[in-house]
Amino acid sequence: MKRSVSVGILYSRSGSYARISDACRSGALNAIAQINADPARSISFVAVERDPAGNVDLYGPLCDEILRDTPARHIIGCVTSWSRKEVIPTLEKSGGTLWYTVPYEGFEASDHVVYLHACPNQHLLPLLDWTFPTYGRRGYLTGSNYIWGWEMNRLAREIIHTAGGEVLGERYLPIGSVDVDRMIEEVRATKPDFILNSLIGPSSYAFLKAYAALGENDPHFHPARCPILSCNLTECELSDIGTAAEGLIAAGPYFHDGTQAFASSHEAAANRAVHALADLLETTSQDTNQPIAALLKTAAGQQSGIDAKTHHSAQPVLIAKVQNGVFKVVHAGGVVAGDPYLTQPVLTAPRRLRVVS
Repeated sequence: MKRSVSVGILYSRSGSYARISDACRSGALNAIAQINADPARSISFVAVERDPAGNVDLYGPLCDEILRDTPARHIIGCVTSWSRKEVIPTLEKSGGTLWYTVPYEGFEASDHVVYLHACPNQHLLPLLDWTFPTYGRRGYLTGSNYIWGWEMNRLAREIIHTAGGEVLGERYLPIGSVDVDRMIEEVRATKPDFILNSLIGPSSYAFLKAYAALGENDPHFHPARCPILSCNLTECELSDIGTAAEGLIAAGPYFHDGTQAFASSHEAAANRAVHALADLLETTSQDTNQPIAALLKTAAGQQSGIDAKTHHSAQPVLIAKVQNGVFKVVHAGGVVAGDPYLTQPVLTAPRRLRVVS
């Protein structure tokens, strides 16, 4: 008889980043169904789901509710870095673990978080290293007004300046704001070589649509000449953007080519989180309350691809461009270990990387 294990699911079903949440939630719930249906597994998962509805103030209390009122010690969840940082104190107090399945800005390695998507040495650094020789080093930076936007643009500034480039402008919007006119006007006036888009949700969609309109009137802003770059936009949001996404260039560990099981890297990472957790718990006999540090020291932990010190995972480095409504990979950089504090050399040399045709 299978051993029943409760696992928390903490994703917003509504709000500014609902598309990403839905992709992550789908990946996690499908994985739970797969684990439960697998006769070779000795455990089955019971989902304990809570919905913060896009309200960042609810993440901490709902995380506490899961860890206090249910047997769950592991939570698959959170989308924004703001919400992730809201739950870390609760995880520390209660001994829980968050499995975080979206790209983030790095410079964090919590004992209570497992990072299963890309950090800057797996997305932003290779993206800019590919962009500089291809398009130029004069950038314009946008972002949502919270830690993801701030930190991504701070790091981008450092990389651009180190490479001898120039930041021509930098502007932020509150999460959910679609007031992009001033950004677009500054882009029009400064004529950068590329734009780094660290906006999220409707803010990003509005900016992309306004930029596409700008490109229709001025050939400088055609994506073949001045592209928009992203480290967080995936297939799950393309339907909200439509044709305005054409030419967008994104970095990530996974892009759907029409044959794979997952529709986006968010779904793939959440699915991987559940399977990795199941692999670890299979080795724990009746004790499902071991901290993640102890689980990663097991044989299963050593084979998980999750670094026992930083809790980051190795990821494929891919760069893809939206062509005819789908992402097409234009560069493959191999599998790269997560380096959240950028202890390894940064690639900023003016050289062209291998391009996949």
